[in-house]
Amino acid sequence: MFNRIRDLREDKDMKQKDVANALFCSQQAYSNYELGQRDIPTAMLIKLAELHKTNVDYLLGLTDNKTYFKKL
Repeated sequence: MFNRIRDLREDKDMKQKDVANALFCSQQAYSNYELGQRDIPTAMLIKLAELHKTNVDYLLGLTDNKTYFKKL
């Protein structure tokens, strides 16, 4: 899971600080999520999925399908 959130961030040429700002958390907290040193709260997983236009199952490694399901 942790590699996926890092890879998605890097694919968008975003810095950890950019994602942390979008999630309303500190850069250090986000860094800990990417490194697997801290569990990602459900609310943060949802925000990450929305930010990267993917689904939570993809972030968790339950599927390789990146399809974004939220209705706009």
